[in-house]
Amino acid sequence: MSERVGVEVSEEVPPPEWGRRQPLGAVSPWIFVVVVGLLLLGRLVFAPYLTAPALQAWATIFVAICVQALPFLAFGVLLSAAITAFVPASFWTRALPKRPFLAVPVAGAAGAVLPGCECASVPVASGLMSRGVTPAAALAFLLASPAINPVVIVATVVAFPGEPMMAVARFGASLVVAVVAGWVWLRFGRADWLRIPSRPVGHGPKWRSFVEAMRHDFLHAGGFLVVGGATAATMNVVVPRAWLESVAGIPVLSVLVLALLAVILSICSEADAFVAASLTAFSPTAKLAFLVVGPMVDLKLIALQTGTFGRRFAARFIPLTFVLAVVVSMAAGEVLL
Repeated sequence: MSERVGVEVSEEVPPPEWGRRQPLGAVSPWIFVVVVGLLLLGRLVFAPYLTAPALQAWATIFVAICVQALPFLAFGVLLSAAITAFVPASFWTRALPKRPFLAVPVAGAAGAVLPGCECASVPVASGLMSRGVTPAAALAFLLASPAINPVVIVATVVAFPGEPMMAVARFGASLVVAVVAGWVWLRFGRADWLRIPSRPVGHGPKWRSFVEAMRHDFLHAGGFLVVGGATAATMNVVVPRAWLESVAGIPVLSVLVLALLAVILSICSEADAFVAASLTAFSPTAKLAFLVVGPMVDLKLIALQTGTFGRRFAARFIPLTFVLAVVVSMAAGEVLL
């Protein structure tokens, strides 16, 4: 009986070849041959184009922009994630004045010491509102934090060597726009235009929140940096210099063109100064408009603000911010640059 049982058990065990793939030993050499063939074919087909002067110039500009901006981007993301994870939300309600009119400039000025990219400014502002901070003050911080924090200002100084007033003009114009936008919303904004999301209390270790915030911000900001660098390099190589000079020679039009370009490119504020510096055909005032508009109004911010605060809010606050940024940039450029 025991032998019969043993035989039955042994017959139930699947044969060794069942459920197993064929060994790849015979396939791997062919994969290698195909890859090598594609590389050789690509070299024969694309090599003449890869050595073209225009493409080499494009690659040089693109790599220069990304390499110069990457350290500031990484440092800004690191600080932003640390603030998100380790600064308690109750800090804001204690630090801001009780009177809304005074809370707006204080919240705007807080952006100078609490760095954060524009990707993180929307959820931070939403969290401030949900914890009792007046919406106008939270909105002032939303605009100021990615525009005037120390990482952005230092990056602007490095990107514009010998032009320290560009960093000064960027700081002053951005702070004025943030405060004025907050005051305008405080005076004319209505509660039913703004949707304040409820935010549950986070759980889990703070270091995990720090790592997740850093990974999220770096992936998003890094992707936009690559797109912005590629677009700036393409403009410098593909667009005829005469076209740029014709637009750059018209003061108001050049400011509007770079302001709209900042909205479209959606470059992280830690890196946009290097892209602006590469647009050599434009005036300092037009570059200033690019630097002021970008951290406050771009495609990703429009999507974030619409999804977070609602369409009625975005339809009013985004045009207000854009107009203020352009007007203040032109005024600051005339005075300081």
